[in-house]
Amino acid sequence: MTRRSRPPRLARRLIELALPEDERAPVMGDLHEVFTRRRTSRGGVRARLWYWSQAVSFSLRFLKERRSEHKEWMQVHGSGRADMRGMLEAWVRDFAHAVRNLKRAPGFGVVAVVTLALAIGANTAIFSVIDAVLFEPLPFPNADRLVSIRSSAPGTDLPDEFGPGTEFYVQYQENATTLEDIGLYGEGQTTVRWEDNVERLFMSPASPTLFSTLGVEPVLGRLPTNDDEEGTVIVLSHWLWMSWFGGDPEVVGRGVEVSGGLRTVVGVMGPDFRFPTERVSLWVHDLPTEPIRPGGFGLGLVGRMTPEADHATLTAQLGSLASRLPDRFGGSPEYQDIIEKHRPIVRSLEQHLVGEIGGPLWILLGTVGVVLLIACANVANLLIVRAESRRRDLAVRRALGAGRAGLVRSQMAEALILAALGGIGGVLLARVGVPALVRAAPEGIPRISSVGLDANALLFTAGAVIAAALAAGLLPAIRFSRPGLAGGLRDSTRVGAGPNRMTRNTLVVLQTAAALVLLVGSGLLFQSFRSLAQVDAGYETDDIFSFQAAPNPREHGLRDGPTFARFHYDFMERLASLPSVQSVGLVATLPLDEGAGLTRFATERTEGDEASQALLHFTFVGGDYFQTMGIQLLRGQYLEAKDQATGDVDGIVSQAAADILWPDQEAIGRRFQRQGADGAWVRVVGIVEDIMLDDFRQESPDPMVYLPMVGHTERSWGVGTPAYVMKTPRAEEIAPEVRELIREVAPSAPVYRVFTMAGLAARTVSRLSFTLLTLGIAAGLALILGAVGLFGVLSYVVSERTREIGIRMALGAKVGELRRMIVWQGGRITLIGVVVGMAGALALTRVLDNLLFGVDAIDPPTLVWVSALMVLVALLASYVPARRASSVDPIRSLNAE
Repeated sequence: MTRRSRPPRLARRLIELALPEDERAPVMGDLHEVFTRRRTSRGGVRARLWYWSQAVSFSLRFLKERRSEHKEWMQVHGSGRADMRGMLEAWVRDFAHAVRNLKRAPGFGVVAVVTLALAIGANTAIFSVIDAVLFEPLPFPNADRLVSIRSSAPGTDLPDEFGPGTEFYVQYQENATTLEDIGLYGEGQTTVRWEDNVERLFMSPASPTLFSTLGVEPVLGRLPTNDDEEGTVIVLSHWLWMSWFGGDPEVVGRGVEVSGGLRTVVGVMGPDFRFPTERVSLWVHDLPTEPIRPGGFGLGLVGRMTPEADHATLTAQLGSLASRLPDRFGGSPEYQDIIEKHRPIVRSLEQHLVGEIGGPLWILLGTVGVVLLIACANVANLLIVRAESRRRDLAVRRALGAGRAGLVRSQMAEALILAALGGIGGVLLARVGVPALVRAAPEGIPRISSVGLDANALLFTAGAVIAAALAAGLLPAIRFSRPGLAGGLRDSTRVGAGPNRMTRNTLVVLQTAAALVLLVGSGLLFQSFRSLAQVDAGYETDDIFSFQAAPNPREHGLRDGPTFARFHYDFMERLASLPSVQSVGLVATLPLDEGAGLTRFATERTEGDEASQALLHFTFVGGDYFQTMGIQLLRGQYLEAKDQATGDVDGIVSQAAADILWPDQEAIGRRFQRQGADGAWVRVVGIVEDIMLDDFRQESPDPMVYLPMVGHTERSWGVGTPAYVMKTPRAEEIAPEVRELIREVAPSAPVYRVFTMAGLAARTVSRLSFTLLTLGIAAGLALILGAVGLFGVLSYVVSERTREIGIRMALGAKVGELRRMIVWQGGRITLIGVVVGMAGALALTRVLDNLLFGVDAIDPPTLVWVSALMVLVALLASYVPARRASSVDPIRSLNAE
């Protein structure tokens, strides 16, 4: 879903503001329908221009209707018009005076503007991501009533949360009174062919009720119905329609080859519809509901609640309905045990689609918000110093009759100009930073492609500018407009001590504390990242290249398991002949990408007792898979390369799987059965080490069973499109040679899932690395800004105490003593900030718990080295003013005012 495929948001809001509440819904619906038609027939740009013209038209009509009301109001309130004009003129004069003052101090202005620009730009960039991902409403009518329905079965060996099966869909659809409608869907990849186009695309097998549940209609053609024969019709995504068929309206009725079978296109969805994920390109009517085979978990359910229902009521009713499934559909004792422990999980569809990314994004927004506060404290300190240097001018104005409000206004004008310039700079930085942020974002973040600087982001920036001006300017403005200010005309001494010095020091303490909190968070994430890098996944990730290809079975005579195996083994030999390729293997599902299948395995001891059979992951392998991946053989031998096996089939199990299947027994030579494998027995010939299938953050490796590519008969276990893995030091650059070889062997075969294992490993920690990167940048900015703030305060202290320092030197004070005095003053402020920051870090870093790995939220070593770093930076920032203090000429300082 992209924002360009929808009416412009700002134009929508203008129309909504112009329309009366009772007319708003029908008119907006009609405008959206016309916009969709125009976008389809005339293009997105023309449609958006038309929508803007409507927004302007409605706005002008609204202004015309309010004109008479405005005239009437002016007649009633005309006496205050002169006061308003006078106030505006005063503000104009103050802004003009502020501009002249800033021109006289360009260094101060540049430092303040750059400081605010960095902080505001970071906030704008992160907000634009949050706005698109978390705030953008789902493009479905009454989306607040849409829910995702998942399952859990505590006390079983199933995952903590899993997708229900077809029987749940049928039961809920027929009996759930709290649901208006319910849809069933899945997601996977398939080979799609049409004319010269051949590609491996993501598709979603879906029940016809999915579309009615979501409340969507096609822009062309119709949607599948229950009258359509399963496996015969498809619906295209808008992207596929435009890219493959050129937006041809005659596409409806054409045949497209999907998964080796010809399917008829019945409809085309609009550009907004990309469900269940943005990568889905077509939907197929391919989920049979008859006959029901209970226990086929792993599908998705989305429901639309009735207006009066809520999540608690729906959850209770679904739990009751699920408990009756064995009575209706039967099932094994194991299945009945699962249903007894089954608990439905109901959450809003928006929450389901966003997933766990919301937490890290809010953390990042809070982080850059802290950076903005630090920047405001910095600028506030600069404004205090500047106001102290202009104290005589302010005192004169006060003595001549200027009111306190006028003095506050004149100083706030300066802060507003600095904040506005900082906001402009921030927008420019965000314009560069947002695309970089999107590129660095981990995969799987919904709606990330629609992130950009839109009206919402600019409104947020405007709010940040006003907040920054108030946070940075209001305290100095109030302090230097107090009634006793005129007394400064009689005071010939410098005014830096007392309350003003305390205020500056307090701001530096708060800056230091905030920077410390961010640095501790970055340190904890860095420790987690380092721990993940040291995890032993059970396989190597360096110098391994992987890809998949989908040869056309008809073109290459791929009829059964042996012919598939012969084709792939011949191609492996050609891959092994490429320069620098050390070994080549095959696997049905690659770790860190597709994971592995999950089913029950029986041994001779547990045969016939399904309740005691182990639920284990499994995959099919061939060639030198284990040697290529670096999976260590613990006992026994590797599988031999076979085109076809007869009788008993050989297999390999991991150590954990062997311990589960044959506890306290030697597994080599023993046999097991895979559920649904026609009763074939597999003999264990080797034991390998355990591996981590999906994520390096797993608490323990996954028990695995490895089967050969071909089973005991010609029709069993033939894996059509396995993943090739190649061990080569040229893993990052060998892809073109592999593609060229595929064009020679199978010219029409699409190549997909092209990875290096190092890239997949990086992807598994991408969410952590993304958060670490952004939090690290924010912490670095906070550290720099904190150091600059301390440097500024101490520099002013040195200039303020020039006479005192000169007297000390004239009386024989040593250079080292003076330097230590100034450095200690900075160190004392920093130490107070470190103590305050430590307390804040202990309280706030707990929000990082879900992101941490191998380290606690309260990690004493991290707290120590971060505090030491903070103190070291503070001492370095204090040294320059200290050195300047020790170079004061006593004679000149004594003659200074």
